[in-house]
Amino acid sequence: MTNQDRGTDPEIPGKPTSASRTTLSHIMTGNDTNLLGTVHGGVIMKLVDDVAGAVAGRHSGGPAVTASMDEMAFLEPVRVGDLVHVKAQVNWTGRSSMEVGVRVLAERWNESTPAVQVGSAYLVFAAVDADGKPRQVPPVVPETERDRRRYQEAQIRRTHRLARRRAIMELRQNRAAEGIED
Repeated sequence: MTNQDRGTDPEIPGKPTSASRTTLSHIMTGNDTNLLGTVHGGVIMKLVDDVAGAVAGRHSGGPAVTASMDEMAFLEPVRVGDLVHVKAQVNWTGRSSMEVGVRVLAERWNESTPAVQVGSAYLVFAAVDADGKPRQVPPVVPETERDRRRYQEAQIRRTHRLARRRAIMELRQNRAAEGIED
């Protein structure tokens, strides 16, 4: 897909996925727990949003805001004393939006066992200017086969997000036309 196909300025050079890839690491403490004694999902979600925001800002060269979070999956519980690594990269870019993929890994702080994947998420960020208006982002340039697969999967997720949004708007318009109030 060319810059012209994406509706972007061909003068903005692309950035490789590695240019903004970031890892945030945090040790979980008792302040992070829920009523079950494991780390609260909201704590993990904040870390996910933090690292994804850093990646989006790095890629776009300025402020970016969270537009949506898709498919936040919690695969394993996280415990107090776990060292959590939240890894993120830009998977896909549009004109002003970016999909950021995030993997969450955990390992015991005092053991030398490998980290285990405990979660994953996909977030969409919109780059904004000083007035909060959308601004154009550089295209992401996948570097590896894995990056190319992630790019293609991100396009599928985008198609599904847009189709879902259209279907919901259509349903609401039809209900309003029938005089059904929500």
